[in-house]
Amino acid sequence: MSATSTEDDRRFDVVVAGNGALGLSLGLTLAWRGVRVAVLGRPHRPAAASSAAGAMIGTFGEVTTTLLKSDYGRTKLDWAYQASKLWPEWLAELSDGSDLLTAEGTIVMLNTVGLPEIDTQNYKAIRAALTEYGEKFEDIDPEDIDWLDPEPTARPLQAMFLPHEHAVNAPELLARLEKAFTAAGGTLITEQATRVDHSGDRVRGVKLESGTVLSAEHVVLAAGAASQTLLDTVPEQAARIPGLVSGYGVSVLADTADGTAPRSVIRTPNRAFACGLHVVPRGTGQVYIGATNVISPEPRETALISDVLFLLDCGLRQVRRNLGESGLRRIQVGNRPVALDGMPLLGETELGGLWMMTGTYRDGLTLSPLLAREMTSLLLGEQPTIDLDVFRPVRPPIQPFTRAEIVENTVIHMMATGYETNWTLPVDLPFTIEHYLRRAYTRIADELDPAFTPPPELLASSRIHLSLAQSLRDYYAASRTAVAVAG
Repeated sequence: MSATSTEDDRRFDVVVAGNGALGLSLGLTLAWRGVRVAVLGRPHRPAAASSAAGAMIGTFGEVTTTLLKSDYGRTKLDWAYQASKLWPEWLAELSDGSDLLTAEGTIVMLNTVGLPEIDTQNYKAIRAALTEYGEKFEDIDPEDIDWLDPEPTARPLQAMFLPHEHAVNAPELLARLEKAFTAAGGTLITEQATRVDHSGDRVRGVKLESGTVLSAEHVVLAAGAASQTLLDTVPEQAARIPGLVSGYGVSVLADTADGTAPRSVIRTPNRAFACGLHVVPRGTGQVYIGATNVISPEPRETALISDVLFLLDCGLRQVRRNLGESGLRRIQVGNRPVALDGMPLLGETELGGLWMMTGTYRDGLTLSPLLAREMTSLLLGEQPTIDLDVFRPVRPPIQPFTRAEIVENTVIHMMATGYETNWTLPVDLPFTIEHYLRRAYTRIADELDPAFTPPPELLASSRIHLSLAQSLRDYYAASRTAVAVAG
């Protein structure tokens, strides 16, 4: 904000804290409706997910067996499907944004690297969901996949082509969203908010890094994992909302040695606590390789060398052997917003006018047109077309599965990380490792809470990060207290 800004310059109907795909999309839909709206965030987006994303905007490539086994997962799948139908018009609104598309469809391959309990079953789940929704796909011979050249021990066994699962250029998408937002009358403020300003049971605005206070009837926390810092300035609310941690990921942009790139996304099913390995074309002779997923209590701005090495090794072994001769143009770091129960945080808190639009984990960019439309309806007092209340921020932990099921899932995914790193073990040793992992994760879950159990990736990470374990215990205790008081 300028030092000479007037009081009117600091007054808005809605302030959106966060300038990633979700925050800008919400700001844009509000501005189109004539709302006086400001979007806040540093231009380089230090804790964002979308700026480092492969930006695959499909629905079915992300389907897993666990997604299909719960009502919550089914809801997320249905939302993603609805969002996918909005993308053509959404891109057209962004100055004929069809040129933002970088891939023609997606190839999902089932290769020899993973575990049948994860890779094979998730591959089958993708096919089942495509069939259920009547969505077009085609089985293809892996040997006919252009550009694919893995090492022989990582060769694909099966593959299918999803013609409607595309990808966009994420940095350019964000630039177009910013341009459209300001053209519609929105205000971009290149600062982060440091505090939610409130009085009694009503929000009044936010305080910026510069000390400037913005007044607003509504404040929306849409800053991804970094939203937690703002939420913590309202501790009585923060205690009863699943805390946010980072699903830190590394991706790279590479200039291929031979100047080629695939026409389509090439990916595996989701596995090893992460989205599947994927290579996305980014123009002539350039590819995006992603992505890792490591739970971190705080957002990260730099990549660990070990994660970069792991990612590049996966790309070379599983997709194209001569990628090692490519020029490494950029290493990117993203922070996916992960709530302590693994589910989105959408809607108004119990502090009037304070809203949340985060916790979307891997789905934020894909869902952005849909969630922006629906949140705009709520903020304007209109009836939304989908029930966002299922993921209201103030809630007891959402736990779709039993403790035993979660522990077993954690063990399997932990073992999958070993196979993806190409470990070599005596044939009988994995059974012993699984046995002791099962005992260890059961003990950790028992120590966290008698009944509540976090999602597998958080359960695994709580063994490493003591602060994460404490955050889980605090949230579970606060939820039990709230239930007791209400009762």
